Amino acid sequence: MTHIDLASAPSFRVDRKRALVTGAGRGIGLAAASVLAEGGAHVTLAARTAAEIEAAAAAIRAKGFSADALVLDVTDLDAVEAALAARPAYEVLVNNAGINRPALLADVTVTDFDAIFSLNVRAAFFMARAVGLRLVAERRSGSIINISSQMGHVGAARRTVYCASKHAMEGFTKAMAIELAPHDVRVNSIGPTFLETPMTKPFFENKAFRDAVTAKIKLGRIGRLDEVTGAILFLASDASSLMTGSALMLDGGWTAD
Repeated sequence: MTHIDLASAPSFRVDRKRALVTGAGRGIGLAAASVLAEGGAHVTLAARTAAEIEAAAAAIRAKGFSADALVLDVTDLDAVEAALAARPAYEVLVNNAGINRPALLADVTVTDFDAIFSLNVRAAFFMARAVGLRLVAERRSGSIINISSQMGHVGAARRTVYCASKHAMEGFTKAMAIELAPHDVRVNSIGPTFLETPMTKPFFENKAFRDAVTAKIKLGRIGRLDEVTGAILFLASDASSLMTGSALMLDGGWTAD
């Protein structure tokens, strides 16, 4: 009989990896932390609101997984540097903290512009750099996952500043990937479409808004959090070991045309 070498299924486990998730108190961040912990990682949930992340970390531990809470304002770069220096390196970063303040072009304020760029670009850039360079210094491999948006690839009314911030994230994702690739530190982005989360629920109660959004999503519906967590686990695991500098679109076909 002829011997045939068959492929084995890749593992999506992240056992013994240390994962840091920013904006982890709710939405994508909380979902990511939960799934990574279930996948075997020790997860640090970072956010400004202590009560939220401490309760979330306790809930994860109650399920038998490993998690702790880190109260941190990621826009405070000195605090970020001190917090990371006080902890062992993280092999996985889910760079999720971000905001949006939708406004027509004529109504965009300097305050809103600065707030969006401070968190979505400045804080995200320096968080990714800190985690990445720590891994390089310790000669460890790792995966940085920048939570971007479909709006990092297209434009939309009332989102000029948000689109600009996410296009910037897509740019530094690619550039960081090039610099860190020789050190086996991978950098990728995820671009979700509109998702049903506690933050977006009030918007979708407006039928006109919901209909306008679903008309752009080729699958004809809003996304769910559990449709994003699989991609996060994939990028965190060795199943994606050949992937860096890429944008993984989870947009229901929004950007297909």
